[in-house]
Amino acid sequence: MKSAIVRLREYYNHASATEKDIVKYILEHPRETTEMTIYKLAEETFSSPASIIRMCKKNGFSGFKDFTKALIYELAMRDHNQSEEKSEITKSDSIWDIIEKVTYKNIISLEDTKNIIDVEVLSKSIELLSQCDNICIFGIGSSLIVAKDAQQKFMRLNRYCTVSEDWHLQLLTARNMSSRDVGIIISYSGQTSEMIECAKAMKENDAKIISITQYGISPIVDLCDYNIFVAANESTFRSGAMSSRISQLNVIDILYTGYANTQYEQSLELIKKTHIRKEGNQ
Repeated sequence: MKSAIVRLREYYNHASATEKDIVKYILEHPRETTEMTIYKLAEETFSSPASIIRMCKKNGFSGFKDFTKALIYELAMRDHNQSEEKSEITKSDSIWDIIEKVTYKNIISLEDTKNIIDVEVLSKSIELLSQCDNICIFGIGSSLIVAKDAQQKFMRLNRYCTVSEDWHLQLLTARNMSSRDVGIIISYSGQTSEMIECAKAMKENDAKIISITQYGISPIVDLCDYNIFVAANESTFRSGAMSSRISQLNVIDILYTGYANTQYEQSLELIKKTHIRKEGNQ
């Protein structure tokens, strides 16, 4: 089931002025919205039924009924799984409080990401990775950490991946790619200028591009062939880069596992072969 709340929350910054009023009202009054007709919601948000339908379609729903159905289901699931929203970190928190709250935030980020992942896009991305000549991974800052994790995983399956810490080398890699190569761009904002340049270079060479970004419209999303969206759950001491990294790493694990599963027996052999035994590890 598609997540209505997460999609709207991530979409808000990209919405038009009219759509922002609609989104804001729904996020503040989700239960009331489920009981409204489209005409009542239009009246409450000073908009029109047509604007509401357009907003729903932009977020992957066929219309308002499809949206409210997803919203009802999501609210029911949240009631079942969450007795109450965890509070932010406070000065008086003990170490145990911090453990509880940080762990909870991570779990919610993963749950929200699961709810906005498009299974068809994920399947096509895995198919691309299975058929391409080379996999080139791009990311800077905290996204570079995720890129390196992806490289290490795929190389265990004898799938050579390129990733460089130097942005200029990343751009050179992008300019040398061909239509038989696939690029994975990791950028939570979807607006990192260096990653946009790399995406444009890959596009000129007809290379296929997979992005891992936050949900919504962005320059990188517009340039890529397949977009895998992640959600972040921020708190007082957790910037977007910190909270999104958990979700990005989870997506990499899913891509890696999905890829390994396409050649199950061979992957098991390669994982066994590339396991590096440490002293005292039997």
